[in-house]
Amino acid sequence: MEGSVGSASSADLAEADLEAAEKLILRWDSTASSGGEERMLFDTGERSEAERYLRAVDEIRRSIKEPVAAGSPRRSSSSSSENAIQIAMARLEDEFRNLLLSRATEIEVEALVDLSSLSMSSASAEEMGDLSDVEGSVNASREGESFSSDSVGGSSSIRRSSIRSTKSIREMDLLPADAVEDLRSIAERMIDAGYGRECVQVYAGSRKAAIDVCFRHLGVEKLSIGEVQRLEWDALEAKIRRWIRAARICVRIVFASERRLCERIFDGLGIADDAPFTETVKGAAIQLFGFAEAISIGRRSPEKLFKIIDLHDTISDLLPDVGVVFQSKSAESIYTQAAEILSRLAEAIRGILSEFENAVLRDPPKTPVPGGTIHPLTRYVMNYINLISDYKPTLMELIVTKPSASTRLSGDDFAAAGAAPLELDFPESENQTPLAAHLSWIIVVLQHNLENKAALYRDNALLHLFLMNNIHYIVHKVKGSSELREMIGDDYLRKLTGMFRLSATNYQRATWVKILHCLRDEGIHVSGSFSSGVSKSTLRDRFKAFNASFDEAHKTQANWFVPDTQLREELRISISEKLLPAYRAFLGRFRQHIESGRHPELYIKYSVEDLEMALSDFFEGTNPFLHNRRRSH
Repeated sequence: MEGSVGSASSADLAEADLEAAEKLILRWDSTASSGGEERMLFDTGERSEAERYLRAVDEIRRSIKEPVAAGSPRRSSSSSSENAIQIAMARLEDEFRNLLLSRATEIEVEALVDLSSLSMSSASAEEMGDLSDVEGSVNASREGESFSSDSVGGSSSIRRSSIRSTKSIREMDLLPADAVEDLRSIAERMIDAGYGRECVQVYAGSRKAAIDVCFRHLGVEKLSIGEVQRLEWDALEAKIRRWIRAARICVRIVFASERRLCERIFDGLGIADDAPFTETVKGAAIQLFGFAEAISIGRRSPEKLFKIIDLHDTISDLLPDVGVVFQSKSAESIYTQAAEILSRLAEAIRGILSEFENAVLRDPPKTPVPGGTIHPLTRYVMNYINLISDYKPTLMELIVTKPSASTRLSGDDFAAAGAAPLELDFPESENQTPLAAHLSWIIVVLQHNLENKAALYRDNALLHLFLMNNIHYIVHKVKGSSELREMIGDDYLRKLTGMFRLSATNYQRATWVKILHCLRDEGIHVSGSFSSGVSKSTLRDRFKAFNASFDEAHKTQANWFVPDTQLREELRISISEKLLPAYRAFLGRFRQHIESGRHPELYIKYSVEDLEMALSDFFEGTNPFLHNRRRSH
């Protein structure tokens, strides 16, 4: 009898506890709350109420799970318990959402940028560096610093204690520890009650909004593939620079921190395969990598090469971290997407280099550049391959085949370039890398194109001056880059140097042989009893021919331009060493024969000093002021 009384007393207590739990749940019924601002359980400073609420949910869940004997008073209250659980789940869903939104840590994007600059992968931190945003520059920071409290300014809202570093990944606390603890407590009850899907949806929706805000601050736009491919290059180049910065921040900080938050809230609660994390970040990750994907399949053109290499290097550097952050089965498609983009970018780089070679070959000879100066194509090509040599580490990995005989040139190629098919001299060596072979081939093709362009000049001397200027510029650019010089090789460099010197010699022959021919003694000396031994008429004709030829050369070649000051001076000295001694000797031998006759100033127009002064006008690219340099008698 006493046993049955004790059992009834225990049942009565359980029933009382259940009734109290249901009353507490109903008191916080979100669906029944009147208008106005609703109080939140987990917002109150007094934690006891929230803890009582969670214990009430646990009590009701136990009553539902435990079998109920026939005739038990609890059987009649099971429907009210089910109703209470539904009300509790609605309340907990609201509390869960509120905690996610109200307790989220405010993160300054500027602080993220500072932190991201330190987040190089451990394997390549000292080698890779951070790519510069300066156009045309490929200087790397080479700073593989480790994170410390001094690395981020004290005004930043990121505290050192809120960062967890694993190699290149920098995880930060997106919510305070007490909020995470509350979120996990709520998630545990919702999942246990069969509301796991609703819990994940609320979580993903709230955190997606936070990621969207971060994307906006980082300049990550939602662009379709078509929209990216229709952008003008200047605009696209700027977006690539922003994307590189944003991608490092997103993968190594934002996505990694989201993964950590998901683990802290949901790990071990029975949610399959990282569903909260995948649902939260997958769309954002697809959006982020979609930009790079659009570029990887876009139109290839030479000016895009270096930014595409920057993209390739960034994704290559990030790929191990992408594998760590998106390691679950449901998220592995993000890693697959990134790896495929990397492969397509590599193929695009190889294709652009090949297309650049063809573009150099096919650049048509149109009109000659004035004054025989350096052709814009020469400057463009040499600056281009100098940048290629700066990207040597990446390109050495990607360029694995040399330009083969079948892919170099065909008859159609030469026809397109305005020349007849011929065999070009391609400098190959056994130890030459494929990248070095391609750079040498580009110079060979450029040189051939310049020869076609030189043929546009009607003046043979100007043709050779043009070739001298341009081949000298090629040599100068190769010598100016240790990387490029190493790849081109000293043998080919010596050959190029010989070519520009030969062009300088050919120029001098085309111009000055004719002028020096006027100063020969042949035909001037005569014999006869009434003769002084010199034919004055022939002598006068020689001086007149010399004056006319030199005047024409001075008038014409002062407008020609040798832009390299050292080369210009060397060329003048070389001319002076041939012209001035010959003129001085000729003048010394025959001056008295002219001066003894009438109007000597008509024939002896220049002194040696006058000629030397006139030569200083040559190759300046400007019209000379024709001074009267006749010697006063």
